[in-house]
Amino acid sequence: MKNPRLLRAFVLLLSGLLWSVGLQAQDKPASPPATASGKIGKANVSVKYNSPAVKGRKIWGELVPYNQVWRAGANEATTITTDQPLTVEGKTLPAGTYSLFAIPTDKQWTIVFNKTAKQWGAYKYDEKQDALRVQVTPRKTLTSAEQLAYEVTDKGLVLRWENLEVPVALK
Repeated sequence: MKNPRLLRAFVLLLSGLLWSVGLQAQDKPASPPATASGKIGKANVSVKYNSPAVKGRKIWGELVPYNQVWRAGANEATTITTDQPLTVEGKTLPAGTYSLFAIPTDKQWTIVFNKTAKQWGAYKYDEKQDALRVQVTPRKTLTSAEQLAYEVTDKGLVLRWENLEVPVALK
């Protein structure tokens, strides 16, 4: 480049971009990938999610707002895969892979199984793609869970984080 001002501006822009990329990689909140899996009846069920930490924050109603669609984890939308049809809270869910969303409130949650499995967060969530919605009741826990965790049991799926657990009956 023959124009020194343009060259200087380019170098500053490039160094700013490199600094920004480095900062994002170092300061990105640690929400490690996790998987929970198990058998429910004849079905093999697995949940893939990123597990954020409480880190001293109030989760329910603040970090995760009430009455809004939440990706049920961090980063990419949480997914649930079943190789057999399941009965979820009395309703049929065909075999397949679904993104798993939640709409929490302080008393009742809506759990959403969405046909668009690969999506980032809930930013492009489309209710028209919902395969199934069910209502569940969260419970306070005696112990606090620092990291979000899912557990697949023979009775269903349980989400635990901060001071709540959210059971979802699956058969």
